[in-house]
Amino acid sequence: MPDTARIAVIGTGWWSTTAHIPALQANPNADLVALADIRADAVEKAARHFGVERTYTDVHEMLARERLDGVVIAVWHAAHYEAARPCLEQGLHAVLEKPMTLFATHARHLTELSHARGCQLIIGYPWNYNPQVLRVKEVIGSGRLGKIRYINNMFASSVISLFRGDDSVHDDLYQYQVTGPGDVYSDPVRSGGGQGHLQATHSIGLMLHMTGLRPVSVLALMDNLDTRVDVVDAMIVQMDNGALANVGSSGTLHAGGPEQEMVVQIYCDQGWINADIIKRSCTIYYADGSVEELPPMTDEESYLSSAPADNLVDVIVGGAPNQSPPEVGWHTVELLDAAYRSAADEGRRVQVSSLY
Repeated sequence: MPDTARIAVIGTGWWSTTAHIPALQANPNADLVALADIRADAVEKAARHFGVERTYTDVHEMLARERLDGVVIAVWHAAHYEAARPCLEQGLHAVLEKPMTLFATHARHLTELSHARGCQLIIGYPWNYNPQVLRVKEVIGSGRLGKIRYINNMFASSVISLFRGDDSVHDDLYQYQVTGPGDVYSDPVRSGGGQGHLQATHSIGLMLHMTGLRPVSVLALMDNLDTRVDVVDAMIVQMDNGALANVGSSGTLHAGGPEQEMVVQIYCDQGWINADIIKRSCTIYYADGSVEELPPMTDEESYLSSAPADNLVDVIVGGAPNQSPPEVGWHTVELLDAAYRSAADEGRRVQVSSLY
């Protein structure tokens, strides 16, 4: 294994320049060797800001010229599959931002390709590294709570302005160092959907990560309000163990109030879990009457924005495990792919098996 991970970043938009590039430059075991973006002005601006010498506007050219151990991919949602595929074909370890892809067939292919090439594909879900989430995953995996019967999963956020193509509302919150998201999240061609692909993907990925379940059917309704993408989503999901889940998400919180609300409640035969992800509060109730209050966390411990990039470096230089594996991303895409098809057909139940 190398002493230093040679990594390139593909996509130099808002999240790369806010989270991934700073994380790599702060990691003593990482060497950020190149940036790539189809937009020459964007990649050059990022390169100047971060002091990166080599830039590309073609991923294939970069892969041919650079000696790399891994890549971080944070491009438009609709471009995830085409950007990730050649990297995995070359055997590179990768972080792929959420949503993994827009379609289940593409997510399955990338998962299979990563296994076939022997490389780790890490999906960019920072909450999956949260200590409380990892404890919930451990308890559920132990079987102590018995079979999961019902899940309530809600995520609300203040992103409607982004769906309207205006990122200026969030200037004070995010203090864009290089660039903001601009109007990308308002455009279904580049982003696919809205709240589902931008926000609900977080809470769904979290739910599947904690429980180890997989969706088998979905019924959904969505409301675009005054935008071209979904803003309010309601989904009923049946899981592979027979459990039912209520998954709801709204992008209509006001930017001046709480930025996010996320609650995941998991009801089992031998107890239940109440996790308030944003308030960093989690309680596990056992059938014998005992209660486990999980230790409080700081904001930084709760949402580790650097964790996916750091996990990539650790995989390369130390053989560390992949803490956000592709199966979680793939099964999240299955749920969302089915949900969008259901909503487009007035809430008809869609079997996940029909996506293939």
